Amino acid sequence: MEYLSWLVDYGIIGFLLVLSVISIAIGIERVGYYKRVDLANYKHPKELEVDLTRGLYVIATVGANAPYIGLLGTVLGIMLTFYTIGQEGMVDSKRIMVGLALALKATAVGLLVAIPSTAFYNYLLRKVKEKIALWEIQGNR
Repeated sequence: MEYLSWLVDYGIIGFLLVLSVISIAIGIERVGYYKRVDLANYKHPKELEVDLTRGLYVIATVGANAPYIGLLGTVLGIMLTFYTIGQEGMVDSKRIMVGLALALKATAVGLLVAIPSTAFYNYLLRKVKEKIALWEIQGNR
């Protein structure tokens, strides 16, 4: 069961950190793209929308699923704690509390990844709507 401890500490939390980096990288790329996009190059609003929303689904997916990935890490950590209690045959409240607290760190990391990703996604979606509105105002419709 030692592999569960490794899986929670390095697998789940590491995976969440990788998702966070991917989400941030796509978001930064999109912000840069929005600053340099030339609305006059687009003849149809759907063409503009496709270009503006490219990659946003990844940020939304990270924001929606990171809490569940963190919860998976917490469940695995709690399983490890109960397994350790069962193997040792004694109930030491200090070890139980430390084990449960360490298990909950995966949920905390999941939330720390999900909340900014969701906020970033909403910000970028607002920028997309602004760009489409500007395209329409410029008489391209």
